[in-house]
This record gives sequence, C-alpha cells and structure tokens, in this order.
Amino acid sequence: MDYEVVIGLEVHLQLKTKTKAFCGCSTEFGKGPNSQVCPVCLGFPGSLPVFNKTALDYAIKVALALNCKIQEYTKFDRKNYFYPDLPKAFQISQYDLPLSRGGFIDIEVNAAAKRIGITRVHMEEDAGKLIHQENSSLVDYNRTGIPLLEIVSEPDMRSSEEAYEYLMSLKSIIEYLDVSDCDMEKGSLRCDANISLRESGAKEFGTKAELKNMNSFKAVKDALNFEITRQAQALDNAERIIQETRLWDERSQQTFTMRTKEEAQDYRYFPEPDLPPFIISGIKVEEIRGDICELPHEKMLRFMKEFGLSEYDANILVASKKDAEFAEELMRLYPDGNKKPIVNWLIGPVAAVASSNSVCIHQLVIPGGKGELIKLVKSAEDGKISNLTAKSVFNKSISCGATSSDIIERENLSQVSDADSLIPIVDEAIKDNPKFVNDYKAGKTNVIMALVGQVMKKSGGKANPNVVQELLKRRLKNA
Repeated sequence: MDYEVVIGLEVHLQLKTKTKAFCGCSTEFGKGPNSQVCPVCLGFPGSLPVFNKTALDYAIKVALALNCKIQEYTKFDRKNYFYPDLPKAFQISQYDLPLSRGGFIDIEVNAAAKRIGITRVHMEEDAGKLIHQENSSLVDYNRTGIPLLEIVSEPDMRSSEEAYEYLMSLKSIIEYLDVSDCDMEKGSLRCDANISLRESGAKEFGTKAELKNMNSFKAVKDALNFEITRQAQALDNAERIIQETRLWDERSQQTFTMRTKEEAQDYRYFPEPDLPPFIISGIKVEEIRGDICELPHEKMLRFMKEFGLSEYDANILVASKKDAEFAEELMRLYPDGNKKPIVNWLIGPVAAVASSNSVCIHQLVIPGGKGELIKLVKSAEDGKISNLTAKSVFNKSISCGATSSDIIERENLSQVSDADSLIPIVDEAIKDNPKFVNDYKAGKTNVIMALVGQVMKKSGGKANPNVVQELLKRRLKNA
C-alpha cells in the first residue's frame, strides 16, 4: 500500500545566558557535578524564582527570526511530573499563553522549495541530567534551571530529508543570532520527532510514535527512515500501530519501545503562582527586531547579487555565520571581478583541509594570512602553477606552517609556460606513445589528454597543461 509520511519536530534549545532562567547560578558547561546549584533551582521550600531578562530578549529574538508573532500577554505555568532529574517535581514552562505562535522556515529539498510551519516557540527551564551506571543512577543538577526554548513545528514534513533540512536551517538561523552554541554533544540542542504514516490521500493522521535519544541530525534522519520502514511493514501486515515513545539505538540502527502512551500524559498545568503574567510591549519587540543581524537566506541573496554567485555556491558559504564572514572577506580581497575561482577554493580545497583538521574554515590558521591564500589561487588562475600543485602547496602550508610563497620558491614549483622549453618534452611524449598518436589521427581527439598527462609526468608536473595541449595539437597536425 502507498503511504504518506507525516513528521513534526520538537526542538529544545538551551540559551547561552551567563546565569540560569530563574536564579543567579552559573550556566558554564563542564563544571563538577552539582557545583552550580542553589535553593531556587533545587526547589527548596520558600525559595522564589526571578526571571532572567536576557533569556526573554533571546527568546523574542529567536521567535522573530522564525517569523513568529510575539504574544502581547504571556505567562509561565507549572508542568507537573515526577522524575529524578526534576527536583521540584514540576517544570516551569508555558502552556496556553506561550511567548509566540505561527511562524515558519523555508527549506529546499531536491531543488523544490517548501515552507515548514512553526506552531509555537515558548520558554521553559531545563531539567537535570541522569548518569546511568551498571548498578546505580546518578543525578547532576547543574543543568537544572538553564533557560530553554521549545520550538514546535507543524506536522508539515513528508520525508526524513525534509526533517534534516529543517533542522539544518533552524540551527543555522540560531547560530547567526548568537543566542546558543547549538552543541548537541553538550545537550544544548536536542530534538524529538513525531512520526506517523497514513494512506496516501487520507486526511486523518495515523497513530504517531515519538522518537527520542538522537544526538545528531544524521541520527534523526536515520531514526526516521527506520521508523518509516517499521510502520509501513506493520500496516501492510494489518498490525495496529501503538502510540508510544521509542528510543533510537545508534549501534543497532533501530528504534525500540521506551514506554507506551495510549493517552496524552496529564501534566496538570496550572499558572505559576510565583511568576506573575507579563506584557511584552510593541516597542520592546521592535527594539529586538532591529537588533537581528542579516540571516542566512538574506545573506545568500546578497552574495548572489553582490558577488555574482550561484544559489548553490552562496547557500554553502552562508551555512555558518563565521564561515560566511571569512568567505566574504576573501571575496572582497580577491582582485578579479569574477569571484568563482576563490569560491571554488573555499567550498573545495579549503573546506576539505578544514574538515580533515576537524575545524571550520574560519578556524584554519593560514600561514601568512588570507593574502597568501589569495596569491596562491591567483597564481593557479594565471597559470604560474598548476591547480594540482596549488592544492598540494596549500595542504603542505597548513601542515608545516610555511607560507605557500615560500614553499613554491623553495621547491621550484613555478609552472613552465615557455613553449621553447616545452617543445622537446612534447616531442619526446609523441615519440614514446605512437598508439595515442595514431588514435588521435584516426579521429579520437580526446586521446590528446592522455598525451598531456604524459608531458606533465615527464616535466615533473611543472608544464602548463594549457600550453602543452596547444603545442600537442600543432605538433600532431604536422606529424
């Protein structure tokens, strides 16, 4: 049977404020267990929360960047449930009057644009962290009370690819805003996925499964793909899909049941009595809106217009704010009006070297600075060295710390473009490869590239391949 996939995502985002949402405890990551706690975040009787103003500003900024409407009147609620990492036995969250509603993110999958709706962005506090050992479980409350945003999408995604692109776009926007480090390994960005299948053309949603324990966007994609297959096979076999929470196991690449949930859990929400409702003024909203930087999509459009880039190239360059700033500086430094050569280097050799060193391109330490990279790319473009040599020089420069100019001079790597110097090598290649010559004369003109390769080999890679190709055509014509 043909099924339609229905996916909605819930993203929990830690805001990088210096102190927690409702107390003055530090939010610094990596400190000793339970070293950053106080009576407020531990829920001691008589302690009272005070809301963090910076957390509110960051939350409004995220909501606006995601095209949400900020609610003028909002409040906090108590979400009641008992769990070892929730010392108060309730979480301060938002229920019926959230910070914002009705946003969207535009994504592109397989060259097709799609708008993914955002139901709401609301504020809450984080819970602690459980550390499970062989015979015991430990609790670290340092994370308890860190300001958190929950970003709830509409069930608009129809494939794991769309979910992946949504998450990548969301992360990029948030990184541009500089309100979170978005580090999934530290738990500052977490994602739960709701997925169901229904017969194609049906209007009613199928029974959903909620997927947890996914520590990367790739894991989200893999877990969704597994679940699509599992649910489709169950429906084909006339099995009943159970509403449940399932965990993703990275090793086995499977989901498995954590708990069944026949009905939505009753959290017994009620207004938080220690935090009064508050009004967010239009002046406040516009003040924060004016502080929002150029976002990825806007920067992409500007790169296309200002530097003549293709949408594909621009989209790659703007994925990271700091990488985009690095790329823009290099494009402005590059002397030619055509920026394609430096762009090709940024998304090719530079990105490859950065990846192999486990850093972003803006974190690469280029000996001699950005000017050296510009000189290297220009040398390759002007035919002073070959592209292959330029890439090798760049790799060597990054690994040994010498400038590319010094390496080229020290190893005498400048490309030979003088025809008189190359003619003897070209003639030798023609003499040593009679089969290639005969094939060329028989009309197989593409074989000339094999002869170019032979000349390059004989010249130790120093011959200018464009000059070599022209010389070969002339010599073969007269041969």
